[in-house]
Amino acid sequence: MSIEATPEVLSGLQHWRELPAAQQPQWPDEGELARVTTELREFPPLVFAGEADSLREKLAMAARGEAFLLQGGDCAETFAESTADRIRNKIQTILQMAAVLTYGASLPVIKMGRMAGQYAKPRSSDQETRDGTTLPAYRGDAVNGHPFTEADRTPDPRRLLGAYQRSATTINLIRAFTNGGFADLRLVHQWNRGFTANPAYARYEVLAAEIDRAMRFMRAAGVDFEALRTVDFYTSHEALLLEYEAAMTRIDSRTGDPYNTSAHFLWIGERTRQLDGAHVDLLSRVRNPIGVKLGPTTTADDALALMDRLTPDGEPGRLTFITRMGAGKIRDVLPGLVERVTADGRPVTWVCDPMHGNTITSPSGYKTRELATVLDEVHGFFEVHQALGTVPGGLHVELTGDDVTEVLGGSEEVDEAALARRYETLVDPRLNHQQSLEMAFDVAEMLRGY
Repeated sequence: MSIEATPEVLSGLQHWRELPAAQQPQWPDEGELARVTTELREFPPLVFAGEADSLREKLAMAARGEAFLLQGGDCAETFAESTADRIRNKIQTILQMAAVLTYGASLPVIKMGRMAGQYAKPRSSDQETRDGTTLPAYRGDAVNGHPFTEADRTPDPRRLLGAYQRSATTINLIRAFTNGGFADLRLVHQWNRGFTANPAYARYEVLAAEIDRAMRFMRAAGVDFEALRTVDFYTSHEALLLEYEAAMTRIDSRTGDPYNTSAHFLWIGERTRQLDGAHVDLLSRVRNPIGVKLGPTTTADDALALMDRLTPDGEPGRLTFITRMGAGKIRDVLPGLVERVTADGRPVTWVCDPMHGNTITSPSGYKTRELATVLDEVHGFFEVHQALGTVPGGLHVELTGDDVTEVLGGSEEVDEAALARRYETLVDPRLNHQQSLEMAFDVAEMLRGY
């Protein structure tokens, strides 16, 4: 027997329409938008309520220091790159990182992709001007096209259907890879051997050798490796496009509660976390575990007010604070937030996003980051939690499984000249495969010393 939502719940899911909504496209045809969202409401869910419940329980473990979250993927997925090879490479990179972190922390690692829905991005300006021509800013493939033409840049509601379809095929591939033997721990470790075979990574050979010995011990002890052939892999994206997220919000037949079925985990961005805004209101009404990005201007009162709106009862695993302070500010700003939130008593999971606060422009004009600075923010995150006796719960990273050259530094020494070689992102620079693994080994050492 299915349980229906109460009239109060159903009407509440529409309340966001009465509130200020930041970062929304200017859709030129409201009738077409209505037709598209009606169609979306008839589509099957992309994820299921029980999966979101399971993730919430695991995030509660991360808040207590009993697990660690690894959340990684593209800054903005594109329709053109939603191919089997690209998806496989991202999954492979996240699984490799997770294997290293699991060993370093002796903790289960929650594997989550910024995948299967990250097709929209907030922008600092609604418009972009080139050579005297002004057009709408590129807001991600779910909204408009990247080429600088009026036809491409005009927001098109039909693209929301394209985002759904590509999210569905991506999730299908994720399930196939992670449940079909591709995620076998023995294979993942073999991939890491290739990483350490590069002479530049000599500092990691000791840890890799320890993992190898542990694998041999497990095999000799008769551990059932069949049980290690599959993993749980969760999806996430920023809940930015409200019409899409509202259309993908469904009522769970088991409980009558609303869940956002576009992803297991949704987060609210630094630009859309207004307490009286539409994004906070809509996500306050769904049962998924949710996150909020907190930048360097966030006050402790802001954080507590967000808790009042998003987890008033302090349900474990419900709320994740994703800090994005910048390496130069995290050691000064984060302690006050963590102290006040901890004193409140309601649990939250603290996660570090070391990417978004450390973006720079290279002399040649490329939007980039420096790996050393990114890692410095992670170190600062751990140092703050260690000093306060609180729990660093996870890592949120923009990465790709491909050998792009978008972030400076690392043992491969990506320099200014190398940026032009394979700079492929349409929005923010991502760690490449090797840099991602270098980060994992570095964080594993931090977790081991924690």
